Amino acid sequence: MGVVMDNGLGPDFAKQHHIDYQGQGQGAYGMARLLSAKKVVADVFVSITPGPIDILKQAGLVDQAQPVASTRMVIAYNPQSRFAQQFAQSRSAGQIPWWKILSEPGLHFGRTDPTSDPQGQNIIFTLKLAERYYQQPGLAKNIMGELINPQQIAAEGGLLARLQAGQVDAASGYESATRSAKLPYVVLPDPINLSNPDYSQQWYDKVSFALTDHTGQRKTYHPQPLVFYAAVLNNAPHPQLAQQFVRYLTSESAQQIFKDNGYDQPKGKALYAR
Repeated sequence: MGVVMDNGLGPDFAKQHHIDYQGQGQGAYGMARLLSAKKVVADVFVSITPGPIDILKQAGLVDQAQPVASTRMVIAYNPQSRFAQQFAQSRSAGQIPWWKILSEPGLHFGRTDPTSDPQGQNIIFTLKLAERYYQQPGLAKNIMGELINPQQIAAEGGLLARLQAGQVDAASGYESATRSAKLPYVVLPDPINLSNPDYSQQWYDKVSFALTDHTGQRKTYHPQPLVFYAAVLNNAPHPQLAQQFVRYLTSESAQQIFKDNGYDQPKGKALYAR
């Protein structure tokens, strides 16, 4: 969400209120941990999925979070890659299954760290769901190797930049960020793209995986629909402006900026601390 925040929403809000805007992009879980440890101080935190918000709730830094947008998982690819024509054919006519292209020898696939970034978790869920949807046991492992694979994993903020630079042929992505980066991508079916809460019970809730997290604890991860939430932090240096910014994100003008950058409307209800 860094592109739409820094190039659209932030400057628009700053102009309306005659203030300076400064954003910092990072994997949502990593940023939530920095905020909860007071290593970073901010006015508003914007996260995809409720998981990172929960970290801040437990730290007493968030009382509620408002849904402001949504998106879906896609497979982005570099238009100059030697595999680009195959992806284009998969995208337009479905002649070559996208998952077969990702399994091609020599293809470099990029994704983010599932222990620090929701997108890194979501591509694992997507590929596990694809195994069920296409009835292809072993599909996820064929594409990813191990869940933590240093040859594929990159920092969230740099993944699409690596793709644009040709360092990888294809990468996991949110449709919103991929469109903002003006990269071509393959659309995935709703039962596997995590965009539609209506598929949670029948599809999304059927997959999970376990990893050792940054604290050394073994943790089981479960998918959540791809909704973005904005929360005012309880230690915000500018609490009134923070509240105004969150309200602004749901306004008609802000929602149009979201739409122009490939985001869908917010889905679901606000999150509240218990």
